[in-house]
Amino acid sequence: MERNTKLQKKEPIWTRDFILISIASLFVTLGFQMLLPVLPVFSARIGGSDAWAGLVVGIFTVSAVIMRPVSGMLLDSRGRRGVFIIGLIVFLVCVVLYNWTSTILALLIIRFIHGFGWGASSTASSTIASDIVPKSRLAEGMGYFGLTSTLAMAVAPALGLGLLDSYGFNMVFNVSAVFVFICILISLLIKYHKPEVITKSDSEALPANIKNKIFEKSAITPATVIFFVTMTYGSIVSFIALYAEQRQVENIGLFFTVYAAALLISRPYFGRMTDKKGTSFAVLPGIVFVIIAMLVIYFADSLMVFLIAGFIYGIGFGAVQPALQAMSVSKAGSSRRGAANATFFLGFDLGIGAGAIIWGIIAESLGYQLIYLLSIIPAVVGILVYIKSIKKKID
Repeated sequence: MERNTKLQKKEPIWTRDFILISIASLFVTLGFQMLLPVLPVFSARIGGSDAWAGLVVGIFTVSAVIMRPVSGMLLDSRGRRGVFIIGLIVFLVCVVLYNWTSTILALLIIRFIHGFGWGASSTASSTIASDIVPKSRLAEGMGYFGLTSTLAMAVAPALGLGLLDSYGFNMVFNVSAVFVFICILISLLIKYHKPEVITKSDSEALPANIKNKIFEKSAITPATVIFFVTMTYGSIVSFIALYAEQRQVENIGLFFTVYAAALLISRPYFGRMTDKKGTSFAVLPGIVFVIIAMLVIYFADSLMVFLIAGFIYGIGFGAVQPALQAMSVSKAGSSRRGAANATFFLGFDLGIGAGAIIWGIIAESLGYQLIYLLSIIPAVVGILVYIKSIKKKID
C-alpha cells in the first residue's frame, strides 16, 4: 500500500487560488509587520512609558483574541470571503486613522479596533488556504502559505523602521494602508469552489453548543503550546528595538530580515517532515531552538550576536508554528476548519499579547535585558504541555 501511495501523483499545492490567497496574505502581513517595531516607538513619542508600549501591543492582541473565535464561527456558518474582506476594511481604516492620533488614549482605542480587523482577516486567509491545500499535503502546504508571512517579516520591520528614520510616522502608516488596499483588490479575484454559506446538512452537523461552535476541541492542545511559544515572540516584537538602542546597537531591523531568512529555510523542510514523520519531529527541536535564541539575545552586545539569535529563532519558530497549525486543522472536519484556525490563532495572539504586557511591566522595573532570560520559562512550559499531550495519546 505504501508503495502504491508513492507511485500516485501528488495532488498540486500551487493552484491559481492558492497563489492568490498567498499573495493577499503577503500584502496584509506587510502592512501588519511594518507597524510592529514602529508603534512602540510611536507610543513613546506621544508620551507613553515602557509599560504603555507593551499595552499598545497587548490591547491589539486582546481584541484579536476576542475576534478569532467569533470570526471562526462566522467563517464556518456564513462563508469565508465576506469575513475576509470586512476584516481587511476595518484594518485599513484603522491604519489610516493612526495619522491623526496624538494621545495614548486615542492610540489604544484605535489599536483595539485594529485588532478586530486583523483577527478576522488573518483567520479567514488561513482558513481559505487550508480549504485549498490537499489534505495529504496539509503541513507542507500551510508551511508554504506561511512563507508569505515570512517574506513580509524579511522586509516589513526593516522597511517600517527605515521609513520612520527617513520620512516619519505618517509615511509608515500610509505605506501600510496601501499594502492592505492591494490585499483587498487581490481578495476579490479569489474564486475557489468552497461554498460561501454552509449547507443545511453541514450546519446541522455543527455542534449545537455555542462554546463548541466557537472553539474546536482538536485545536486546544496546539493552541496552548503556541501560546507559550509566542510569549517569547511578544518580547521580541515589543522591545527588541528599544533593547538594541539601549545596548547601542544600530540597524536592528536586520534582526527581522535574518529571522525571516531562517523561516524560509525552516518552514518548507519541517513542513514536509511533519507530513512524513509527525509533529514531534518539528515541535520539540523547534522549541529548543527558541530557548537557545532567547539566551543569545540575553547576552547580545553587538549586531552580529543579535543576528545569530534571529537566525536561531527563525529556525525554531519555522519548525513549530506550521506543525502545530497543521495539527489543529488536520483532525477537524471541513465544516470546522474556521473554528480550528480560530482556536489556534487565539492561542497564538494571546501569547504575543500576554507576553507584551508582562514583559512591559518587567522592563519598567527591571530593564529590557532580563525579559529575554525570563522568556525562556514559557517556552519550557510549552515543551512540557506538548509532551504531556503525547503521553495521554500513548496511554
